[in-house]
Amino acid sequence: MKVLVTGGAGFIGSHIVDALIGAGHDVVVIDDLFTGHEKNVNPKARFYKLDIRDAALFDLFAVEKFDIVSHQAARGNVRASMADPMIYADVNVRGGINLLECCRKFGTKKSIYSSTGGCVYGELQYLPAGEKHPIQPRDPYGASKASFELYLPVYAMNYGLHYTILRYPNVYGPRQDPFGEAGVVSIFIGQMLQGIQAIINGDGEQLRDYVYIADVVRANMLALTKGNGGIYNLGWGTGVSVNHIFRSLKTMTNYLLDEVHGPPKLGEVRNCYLDAGKVKRELGWNPLVTFDEGLRHTLDFFRPIFKRNKI
Repeated sequence: MKVLVTGGAGFIGSHIVDALIGAGHDVVVIDDLFTGHEKNVNPKARFYKLDIRDAALFDLFAVEKFDIVSHQAARGNVRASMADPMIYADVNVRGGINLLECCRKFGTKKSIYSSTGGCVYGELQYLPAGEKHPIQPRDPYGASKASFELYLPVYAMNYGLHYTILRYPNVYGPRQDPFGEAGVVSIFIGQMLQGIQAIINGDGEQLRDYVYIADVVRANMLALTKGNGGIYNLGWGTGVSVNHIFRSLKTMTNYLLDEVHGPPKLGEVRNCYLDAGKVKRELGWNPLVTFDEGLRHTLDFFRPIFKRNKI
């Protein structure tokens, strides 16, 4: 199949590209490189520096005639969305609609959408949250991701464009940005390998569902042929605290500095972990890489980078 991966130069998207190429698919990547890096793109994929809001997207679809779109591109920072909600609506909603219009006009069969289980549900009424939990985001990022979900069944009903929605938990692993404002695992690893002070936001007891990148990629590969019209949480169904992450990585890196806590961040929920029973039943997916194993894989990826660059 010919597959377009939006955001394919980013952390999650680039791993999906690798898996698609490994499975023998013809892959095209678009990315505006706002947070992605062209070096992440598999050399067997065709890369275009392109924003999903751009009118030139229609020209690309007219030439390539994609079978499937794996839509991973988004502005994805909770705190940045609080500061600039307009850009999040513009990219995540208007850009997404531009993509759907291209799919409609040029015969794309299916769209796989990376939504967020961590932010669409808001402060959870019960744990772990299932897909029927009320949608009540607390930040513009979560609101924009939830809003675009509503367009997918509209295009399915009216134009026959199949879709699968995957609501991601907190994803971590190699290629995640250690210098960004999101992704506590990679940020802590970067700080600890540099020997600088890592800051824990709030009391550190907030709980999140952390799933290693390889497991998220497997769910996306299953969605190529399964789950039409479905919305699926990915997750372990249990929470891991930020304090636990800090202490685990402190031991693994022989980090010498003590815990320091800063103020909690505006818009962040207290606890969020997800019931993934539906995706196990219908797609046959469940996470395989344990948290400690995933931490070791991620640390092994970053150690030589920081050592080589002497950061």
